[in-house]
Amino acid sequence: MTELTDTNVHFHQELDALEQTVLGVVDRAQHMVGLAVDAVVESDMAKAEEVINLNRGIDETYLEVHNEWTRLMALNQPLGPDLRRMAVLLQLNITFERMGDQCENIAKIAQFNSELPQVERIRDQIQEMGDLVRPMIRTASDAYVRQDLDEARLLPSMDEPVDRLNANMYKETVAVGNNPRLLEWATKMLMASRALERIGDQAVDFAEQTAYLITGERAGFNEKGLNRQGDDDPS
Repeated sequence: MTELTDTNVHFHQELDALEQTVLGVVDRAQHMVGLAVDAVVESDMAKAEEVINLNRGIDETYLEVHNEWTRLMALNQPLGPDLRRMAVLLQLNITFERMGDQCENIAKIAQFNSELPQVERIRDQIQEMGDLVRPMIRTASDAYVRQDLDEARLLPSMDEPVDRLNANMYKETVAVGNNPRLLEWATKMLMASRALERIGDQAVDFAEQTAYLITGERAGFNEKGLNRQGDDDPS
């Protein structure tokens, strides 16, 4: 029994360390969103390059986590809550790696757009989306750390204005259609808007993973932040 207990303790120590490595990407991702938005709004090539370099680090962490996750799974074959936690960490590792990729996409758009004319209202809209998305990442992270289901359920309502701004970007792009160079710039900014919208979706997914970890039930959130299945109040 002692040997089994010692083995179990060692597994949980390793699992805790793996979780900390995964969550360590959150701060980097949030920082990268700010840098990427600044790069594309201000045509700041130094920040664009910094985002690209930071994403290489996230890609390296993704591979490290994947390899360590595989090792822990093979050696310990966890069940119950431990298996659920492992499943969540695997999904979060993928989610954060994709966040980094979206930030890099925005940074590359900044590089492509650097010599093109710009439209202030589109720049302002991208800035606003970035200002909305960063707190979403932080709220999702705090909900996970505190295991707070109510906080996790805030994410869908936080995502709504991001979706609205992304939808409006199509209208802004069409509005400059009579100017080929502005249209080229705006079309790429539409891609940046889409990348920010995807980061918002990934933050919502983060919160949904937290809900699964807490409740053990797989269900997405609706626009009110409640589970689509198994709501607390069926009315």
